[in-house]
Amino acid sequence: MTHTTLLAKNIMTPHIKSVPQSWTMQKFSNFLSKNDLNGSPVANEAGEIIGIATLRDIAEFHFEAASSEYETQMNEEELKEARRLRMMIFEGLAKLPVEVRDIMTPILFSVDEDTPIKEVSQLMMKEHLHRVFVKNDTSVTGIITTYDLLTVIVEKLP
Repeated sequence: MTHTTLLAKNIMTPHIKSVPQSWTMQKFSNFLSKNDLNGSPVANEAGEIIGIATLRDIAEFHFEAASSEYETQMNEEELKEARRLRMMIFEGLAKLPVEVRDIMTPILFSVDEDTPIKEVSQLMMKEHLHRVFVKNDTSVTGIITTYDLLTVIVEKLP
């Protein structure tokens, strides 16, 4: 089989691990760490994939809660007060159960199982994606990551 005839179903990772949208961000972080993952599909109560959440989403949530463009315009006294308020906000956020649904990206990019990997690669490059879901009709059957594509390339090298 050459690289031009490889299909999404030939290189996808089947049986992807999804997380419930109701998980707390802390539980989600622990799940990613325990399973050595950078992200995971998010499922609703019916088990349907409705989005994706990643370590980047967690980092951006914390960053947005902590940063302000107005700080460049503040004097020393205002900066001190902003830091004090930020600490209060962080303490409050730690007590709030932020759920995966609050940080996930609801946009899903997917391809059919019979999509040639060249098309999969082109989609991932065009949309700047690190992972694409693979479907059979309407059900998600797997995922293709940049790692999967790199594996194909390495296997073809002499």
